[in-house]
Amino acid sequence: MDDIIENVKDYYGKQLQSKNDLKSGACCCSETPPAPIGNILPLIADEIKNKFYGCGSPLPPLLEGMTVLDLGCGTGRDVYIASKLVGATGRVIGVDMTAEQIQTAMKYKEEQRKRFGFEVSNVDFYQGYIEDLKSLGIEDESVDVVISNCVINLSPSKERVFREIFRVLKPGGELFFSDVFADRRIPETLAADPVLRGECLGGALYIEDFRRLMAACGWLDFRYAGIRGLHLTGGEIEEKIGFASFSSRLVRAFKLDDLEDICEDYGQTACYDGSIPGHPHFFDLDDHHRFFTGKPMLVCGNTASMVSKTRYGKAFKVTGDRSVHYGAFAGCGGDAARSGGNSSQTGTGTGTGTGPCC
Repeated sequence: MDDIIENVKDYYGKQLQSKNDLKSGACCCSETPPAPIGNILPLIADEIKNKFYGCGSPLPPLLEGMTVLDLGCGTGRDVYIASKLVGATGRVIGVDMTAEQIQTAMKYKEEQRKRFGFEVSNVDFYQGYIEDLKSLGIEDESVDVVISNCVINLSPSKERVFREIFRVLKPGGELFFSDVFADRRIPETLAADPVLRGECLGGALYIEDFRRLMAACGWLDFRYAGIRGLHLTGGEIEEKIGFASFSSRLVRAFKLDDLEDICEDYGQTACYDGSIPGHPHFFDLDDHHRFFTGKPMLVCGNTASMVSKTRYGKAFKVTGDRSVHYGAFAGCGGDAARSGGNSSQTGTGTGTGTGPCC
């Protein structure tokens, strides 16, 4: 484990000087970011963006006034975007173990404050390990939203990471992260390969092990908000690990105490009011729940809790409760979606929401 950590530090601190040094497209995001994020990116210093590595855009809506924690923040690109989104009343914490990365992030703290027009900076950076947030002083139930961009795959102790996330999240808090996943377990010899690890392939979690791990750490239900197939570009990397299929996945999970391990039917409905900024016509909870503004939708108990007992609750009206149970939610694709067994595995994650719940 120590060797893996030191190899990752070396890869991101010394071997890579910019995104152009990457040997695969796994830790790169070629998709156009959502408008609110795209509008902020020009305000971010060029060095921060050039030395930032990620496979997605894990910044959910409704962040104003929130406390956000970015795990493996690198040079701080997502931290600074979140800084603008949470506003002067919010706070953003970035954690990274690589000295060179965190030093670049901290160098621009005052400059980014001025660019955003804040009187005082609302960001803090810590050099440390995402497996041990307690040693950095991050307290129990102190964070509203945890984000991470293609970093958890690098950890040699993922269970510790997810248990720490669960610890620091407030009740109703959200985990929203992007990462690389595999369709099978990667052999240990390849998982320890410094280049494959650094390129976010060697440490990619097998999707079924991820499901089991999440359940063991407290998340009986989580959702994929988007899935994109990754294609290796040949050469030595594909020669070594081309037998596996990889995907970049955007994961959404909430810290709720009433989630069940399958979707259960209580006869509930949820109706979105269109009030989430940037989502006037519909809101995608995940890749199989699109809520159209003003249209009630039958939902399972888990989905009802996700849209009523979190910060999204002010945008939804949920009818019904759990006093009467009608069995498992008929035709629900949630379990297949969580395990990656549905037809959207390589899709864009924009479900049509035409059927009930899932």
